[in-house]
Amino acid sequence: MKIASNKVIDLIRFYKEQLSGMYEPGELQSIIDLAFEHYLGFSRNDLQSRQQEPVNQSDLIKIYDACKALATGQPLQYVLGEAWFYELRFRVNPSVLIPRPETEELVDIVLKDLKPVSEALRVIDMGTGSGCIPVTLKKHRPQDDVYGLDVSPAALETAAANAALNHADLTWINQDLLRLGDTTLLNGAPYHVIISNPPYINVSEAAEMTTQVKDHEPHLALFVEGSDDTVFYKRIIDLCRKNLLSGGKLYFELNPLTASLVLAYAEASGLFKTVELMKDMSGKMRFLKAVRNT
Repeated sequence: MKIASNKVIDLIRFYKEQLSGMYEPGELQSIIDLAFEHYLGFSRNDLQSRQQEPVNQSDLIKIYDACKALATGQPLQYVLGEAWFYELRFRVNPSVLIPRPETEELVDIVLKDLKPVSEALRVIDMGTGSGCIPVTLKKHRPQDDVYGLDVSPAALETAAANAALNHADLTWINQDLLRLGDTTLLNGAPYHVIISNPPYINVSEAAEMTTQVKDHEPHLALFVEGSDDTVFYKRIIDLCRKNLLSGGKLYFELNPLTASLVLAYAEASGLFKTVELMKDMSGKMRFLKAVRNT
């Protein structure tokens, strides 16, 4: 791997030579745009107008090392160490999933639902990962008492760093959802809102996933062991018996392939007066909203 010169045009050419076999042209151009913005502060227009400019040695090394890492299949967000979510910057690393646009849609649904409510609410995100969901909710509703729960201490360390980065005051809970009993009361009192994007991919499906996801993102946050892909959803629904207040709301991000199973379990629980599925922007059945009965 050798760069012809330290000019911007040759750095762009180097990225295209090294990565063209791994990414479609449009995706590769987006990677180049984001990498050069991160390391050089260049906008997309700068990449066109400043191609003959030289890059200093320090930045050249960073851009070169980033390309080497990308060539191994590492996701760009891990290489840069950050991702943007709902117009906020989050630190990411292999201990947490990279935030997805679908999860932004979930947060948008919750914020729109809660907009008319001015009083302080107790809100918990179960399986919080990077903390992108609860941190974003806290930024938009600073009056709320917001919690994030995860089984991974490393994930919670990243989530706490993201809360500090975004000047949000949250409480973190280190618990394994699958080891909690139905009557467990989390952190002393029930909640007005429970939200979760839990693991929902069966480990047997790993071979069908992209290298960037399968080989680099945390399996603990992706995969479900055993035969029941909806086990986390069922556990959270069962926990609503003690942890969701009367009239409180439950929100899930779903696997479209098992959305109907989660819906059926929520309806059969007898805990909710309404349960509905909602589609994402691509038309897939992606979200569930349930309102606790009174």
